[in-house]
Amino acid sequence: MELKLKYQYTYFIKPFLIKENKYEKYLFSLINNKNCKLKIFEKERDINLYTYFIQNTREYFFPTFSLNRNDISNFDKLNNKVKAKILSKYHCNIFEYNFETKAQGKINDESGIFFNIDKMEIICFDTGECFLAIKTNIENSDKFSDLLNFNYRFKEINSDYSKLRDFTNIKIQTDKFGNMSELSDFIDSIIGVNNNTKELKDIDLYNKRFFVYTYSCIDQDNWNAEEDFQNLQSDFLKYSNVLSNNNTLDFTTNEFDKTIQMIEQFKYSRFGFTKYSASLMTSSIEISNYTTLLFDYENEYLYTLIISLYQRIFLKKLEDKFKSKKDIDSVRDKFTKFTKQIWLNEITNSSIGTVFYNKWKEIFELQEIYDEIKNKYDVIYKESNIESNNKINKIILVVLAISLLLNIVNFIALFNLGG
Repeated sequence: MELKLKYQYTYFIKPFLIKENKYEKYLFSLINNKNCKLKIFEKERDINLYTYFIQNTREYFFPTFSLNRNDISNFDKLNNKVKAKILSKYHCNIFEYNFETKAQGKINDESGIFFNIDKMEIICFDTGECFLAIKTNIENSDKFSDLLNFNYRFKEINSDYSKLRDFTNIKIQTDKFGNMSELSDFIDSIIGVNNNTKELKDIDLYNKRFFVYTYSCIDQDNWNAEEDFQNLQSDFLKYSNVLSNNNTLDFTTNEFDKTIQMIEQFKYSRFGFTKYSASLMTSSIEISNYTTLLFDYENEYLYTLIISLYQRIFLKKLEDKFKSKKDIDSVRDKFTKFTKQIWLNEITNSSIGTVFYNKWKEIFELQEIYDEIKNKYDVIYKESNIESNNKINKIILVVLAISLLLNIVNFIALFNLGG
């Protein structure tokens, strides 16, 4: 039986780097963009997000929670340069991109897959790590196979690899974009490819590809007390590994166990984790799967991923700088701040959120990368101490030699006077 969808959406997340000393300039460019608006979080409206993250995390990653209506009103009256300067003092800023017209598209396979771009956010950190998050959903189709093919095709947009593939049959049907290559150009304009704020190097293992963050709720006829999830394992592994529907790769039990995560509270839900994707497959047999969980997944759990992904990219960037042994003092200071402000702290009191956060730390190998950097730091610190001690010893020897020479000269002078 072909899997049928009740609800679905996919976020395509594009990590990119900007130069740290251009952070304020990049914020200014976003503020100047009439389609970009700073995302203001409010305790009453965003109460789930507010209670999910602990205070230190809110202050670091969601600083606008602390703004009251008077603060916001006064901020809106400022000129854009002053706004950018104020925001540059925040560790993290999130902007919403509003399309003038609804962005719709179509992938022209045999039957065609229509889709919408529902939302777009730009998340910026003062250390230079940024993320473009594009929310999409497919239209006029309830086929799970169409979702597989759509995610598989869309993930390569704006990648170097996509230049080797034929995207002429993929269309974006809106006044804003003519085809997929124009969408790629739009993405480049947002992340600053054509100006000097962007770091000209690949980011870790992502190399311009999207990270795929996807949710689906399938019809309860496909998954219920009689129809076990075991019958869906092949589809789930394609889904969680962002493979096309016609992929025929065989997966081992070990690969399945590594990918899947079961949460006791969610009987008819399965979570998938890989370095390139996060996936949630649910059944409509549980009402909460499409009334609350789908919203939690694109808010609290999505930002949990972003925070984890940020840590990986930040640490990999520090690791590269340690290897080059350039600006060691600056790198040491950043590593120390990261340890105190983020690494040693939990981010949530939610038991489910803690499971997800720990899972991402495992998937992204954060502990291993952190330990590697710390070991390199310790080695460099010891080497610098040895060099420093050697320099001090050399200076002492020189001083002693000069002192000895002066004493000899004085002794000779006194001897001559005595004679």
